[in-house]
Amino acid sequence: MILCIGEILADMIGTEKDGSVFYERKAGGAPFNVACAAKKLGAKTAFVGCVGDDIIGDYLQAFAKNRGLDRVLIERDGKKNTTLAFVEIDGSGERSFCFYRKNTADSFLPSVPAELFDGADIVHIGSLMLSEEEGRKYAIATAKHAREKGKLVSFDVNFRTDIFRDEKTAIEIYKGMLELADIVKFSEDEVEIFGDGYIRGLKDKLVCISLGGRGSEWRYKCNSGVVPSIKVSPVDTTGAGDAFYGGVLKGLDGVPASEWTAEKLDGVFKFANVCGALNTLCRGAIDGLPDAATVEKMLVTIK
Repeated sequence: MILCIGEILADMIGTEKDGSVFYERKAGGAPFNVACAAKKLGAKTAFVGCVGDDIIGDYLQAFAKNRGLDRVLIERDGKKNTTLAFVEIDGSGERSFCFYRKNTADSFLPSVPAELFDGADIVHIGSLMLSEEEGRKYAIATAKHAREKGKLVSFDVNFRTDIFRDEKTAIEIYKGMLELADIVKFSEDEVEIFGDGYIRGLKDKLVCISLGGRGSEWRYKCNSGVVPSIKVSPVDTTGAGDAFYGGVLKGLDGVPASEWTAEKLDGVFKFANVCGALNTLCRGAIDGLPDAATVEKMLVTIK
């Protein structure tokens, strides 16, 4: 089972029409997106998060319960609002974010029940909580507990400059989490932020690097591979990296690290690339998530 822990929020996706901008509400939050992606592909998944006691929280809790996840634990915080992410999309489908999350609920997460830890093979931890001291303590304690339990720890960098006052301090905070993880994900931009030399030093971890329309790269031990993807015309790239990463974790769920051969990883990443590409053909991070059969049909088109 893949246990995903972290933010669930509302993506407010803007569309300009007749001089005004209209916002469409969509469920989002990177670890929640990953849980939904992996479940749609056939994995057993669970999600732990927190929302405010408000109408957005009502919407997200109801949405999560209807996604078919094997277990959902979303706490309601009566003193904090639910996090919002306002999203602007350019003509090529690329998006930019602006977060509304001062003292919001996403960093104040509930304790994970013992049976969820016991049933998990992979514990995936989101990064948004790292901007708050309470969230940092929670993330570190959760990762350490997962390691003590013999679980694989997954961490998606998902670096957001607008939620940290100081980028240098933020990088050091992230590095602390990266050291505790077994599987880590970076985007191309994040490779530049952290430095390729630092990332190459993470040799004992499986490093996943999303390359947009060019596919992805994996690095593990002293091996690496660049894996192509299918060609699409994106409508909205929101959540594409999460769909990709859900495909990676689904492919690794239950597979011991001793079997992470180059051939195995090439196959997992090829499958995951198609997941990410297909998800860009629909607005929002979740509505366009593909199932395994759809992905398999598209794999044969990759040269």
